[in-house]
Formats: sequence, C-alpha cells, structure tokens
Amino acid sequence: MRYHLLGRTGLRVSALGLGTMTFGSAAWHADPGQARQIFRRYLDLGGNFVDTANIYGGGASEELVGRFVEETGARDRLVLATKFGGPVDATDPNGRGNGRKHILSALEASLRRLRTDYVDLYWLHLWDRMTPPEEVMSTFDALVRDGRVRAVGLSDVPAWWTTKAQLVADHRGWEPVAALQLEYSLLQRTIEWELVPAARDLGMSVVAWSPLANGLLTGKYSPDGGEGRLTRGWPGREPAPTERDWAVVEALREAAEAIGCHPAQLALKWVTGRDGVAGTLIGATTVEQLEANVGALDVEVPSSVGRTLDEVSYQVPTVFPHNVYARFS
Repeated sequence: MRYHLLGRTGLRVSALGLGTMTFGSAAWHADPGQARQIFRRYLDLGGNFVDTANIYGGGASEELVGRFVEETGARDRLVLATKFGGPVDATDPNGRGNGRKHILSALEASLRRLRTDYVDLYWLHLWDRMTPPEEVMSTFDALVRDGRVRAVGLSDVPAWWTTKAQLVADHRGWEPVAALQLEYSLLQRTIEWELVPAARDLGMSVVAWSPLANGLLTGKYSPDGGEGRLTRGWPGREPAPTERDWAVVEALREAAEAIGCHPAQLALKWVTGRDGVAGTLIGATTVEQLEANVGALDVEVPSSVGRTLDEVSYQVPTVFPHNVYARFS
C-alpha cells in the first residue's frame, strides 16, 4: 500500500480507501460476514482509510464498521471518515442538509454507531444549495476544536462554493477543507475543468469515488449485453452508456490485455495517478474483488498506454467559457 498526505494536513491516507457503501443488508450489499472478511483483509493489505456515511444502509454501514473497528482494535491506526447531509428522517425538516443543527445531531448519531468519540475526517456529503459556507465552516471549526473531528472535507460540491468555503475559512482562521470527494474515472472527467484546479490552488486533495464508473469499467459489460446493470449510476438516475463510453471501455479492455492486467486494475491505476488525487475509494462485496483492486497499485502502465487512455476518454469542454479556452489551447 502507498500513502499520501491529505491536503495541507499531516494526515496520511492509503492510496486506496475502503468505501463501505456495500456494507449492509440489501441485495447488492456484502452481508455482515463477508463485510467483516473484507474489512480485515483490507487492514492486512496495509489499508488505513475507511470511508462510510450516515445514510449508507440506513446506518447499517456505520454500525458494521464500528463493530469491526472494535473487534480488530485498529481505531488508532485508522483514518475513519464518515459523512452528513443525507436525509435521516423524512418527518423532520431539519433531518437533512448542511445546517448546523443537522451537522451536530448527525455527528452524535454517527459517533454512537461507529463506537468512537471522534472521526478523523468528516465530510459534507452533498451541497444542499441553501446553507451558506460560513455556517458550515464555523461548525466544522468548532468540531475540530472540541476534538470530535480531526479534519474536514466536502463531497459533491460546485467549484465556486468550494472556493468560497475555503477562502472564508482562511480569512476567519478556521479549520480549512482538507479534501474534496468527487466522482472521477475514465468516463467522468469533468472535474478536471474547475474542481481539480481549485483543489490544487487552494490546498485540497481529491478523493475519487466511483473510479470504475459503477462497474462499467470492469470490462464485463458490452453494448450487446452483460452482467448486472448497464447504467453508470443508480437505476433511473443516470443515462445508459453512450457510444463514447463504449469506445473508452473497448480501449481499456484492449490496453489491459496488452499489458497483462484486468481492465478494472488499469482503470483504478489511471485514477490513482491523476493530478491531486490522494485517495481512491474502492468498494467490494468479496475478498477476491478487494484483492484484485488493491493489485492495481502494482500495475506498470507504459506511457503510450497512458496517452491512449487519456485521448480516448478526454471530455472536450463544450460549455462557456471552457469552449473558448479550447480554441486557443
């Protein structure tokens, strides 16, 4: 395993973090026994970065992670991360979002489920399009000062809001944003337009989620059919793969065969090597999947293969002002 500093903090996270959205009881989850094996094997492989959220499995993911951390006695060596913001009570108007009331109540509930008195990294899960960054960042700062949170991050936020939040924190002397958790893969590169440059300029790392594009980059799918779902996101939430997507999948499959690795490993290796990426979250429902994914770190990618993947996956800016810049690049 390799480790990287998170933003401008002294916190070191493993290059591959264990995403635990797959821990729970739904049909696509790893059951508690499988989840325990995956968790323990991840620690054996040198991983130290475990990521969950209060809404994963309706809290089941946090409960399982908390149980496994306690069983292994690994709390001090782990960078334990969780998130707030998603809906936890449909009858409570403050049971979701980024307001101070919800942040505090969500953290208290997460700490109980995780069986710990602090989290190493606390994420805003999703921008609610209402709460001002001053409220979020002042609350984050208070949580760091009282010891319940060690570092803070933002997930799935626009670049302008991210920038404002970081500059407000800097101006007020508050705890800065250490990292941004963003969707990033060979099929989703639009964060390179503004979010990645903002992160680099403002001292934030990128933590990538869905590096395999919800499984489409595993190589087991084709336009004519294949296993499982053929959407890049949850059913009904994302469009079906485009011709460009299938071109990327085919190029990835051919490149992986040429260098002797699995397409998923090559896709993961590509993300882990991108500018500003400190951690890449991998999910697994079996130990075998986990081991194969961690093996991506050992894949040697010739520069010619890297260039081919960059070219076939590049998303040409089509919105203003990026379309203007493209004409002069």
